[in-house]
Amino acid sequence: MTHIDLLTDDDIARILRDTKVIALVGASPRPERPSHGVGNFLAARGYKVIPVNPGQAGRELFGQTVVASLAEVGEPVDMVDIFRRSEDVPEVVEDALKHLKNLKYVWMQLGIVNEKAAALARAQGAEVVMDRCPAIEIPRLGL
Repeated sequence: MTHIDLLTDDDIARILRDTKVIALVGASPRPERPSHGVGNFLAARGYKVIPVNPGQAGRELFGQTVVASLAEVGEPVDMVDIFRRSEDVPEVVEDALKHLKNLKYVWMQLGIVNEKAAALARAQGAEVVMDRCPAIEIPRLGL
């Protein structure tokens, strides 16, 4: 599952500074799940984190109402942060590109790499981060 990461620390820092609104796909209300901790971390850092999880729609997470799908987000989003298996990522990216106008960034969490989805996102003008976690990168980069 190795991939060539062409992003520099400066690129990652720029992406994280430029991002204000994040759609977090695979958001979980369970505190032991990584998506729960990362969503709370990002919200505490001032990002607006819109949780996306069909099984939790209507509940509240990270100070926002959970939506069932990216089609229901209803506002501009800078980044989609994906907590799904690598093989599920192309469908998520296709949905994001279809429903989130002016999407700038596609972020795949630690352990998640999908070159096909990355190529699709890049072809539509989005920058892609794979196999990284913003909750690790933010403190590492001193942001």
